[in-house]
Amino acid sequence: MEKIVSVNVISHKLALKAAEATVAKGSELGCSIVVAIVGPGGELIAFLRANGAPLPSAKIAQDKAYSAASFRIPTPQLYEMVSGNPALRDGIMSQPGIALFGGGLPIEIDGEFVGAIGVSGSTEEQDIECATAGLASIGAK
Repeated sequence: MEKIVSVNVISHKLALKAAEATVAKGSELGCSIVVAIVGPGGELIAFLRANGAPLPSAKIAQDKAYSAASFRIPTPQLYEMVSGNPALRDGIMSQPGIALFGGGLPIEIDGEFVGAIGVSGSTEEQDIECATAGLASIGAK
């Protein structure tokens, strides 16, 4: 009988590298963003707010990361999953820390789920583009 389960978590060094690359992509696109990187349980590992990023984006980035980690899918897919069922959608949306719009992505390294990234501060498309750049910088998908 199994008594202990090991869970791999993104290291703080990789998380910081991804966060810096994410903010750099935002700067390249001309937007000030916030990035949050969490472990598989939604625990905050790294956080970076670019100068001038909207203050509410700090919480939103963390919520996107937490949502992507909790369900292990990109946040837009979470919305698609619940949008056809109003009771389910409303129930999920009423939970603290849940975001159902673009900018949250799970982090997989060598096929292993190790956390998630959340980006906020620009359009959904740019938030996703910045998150994707952050993941690419560490060889994650």
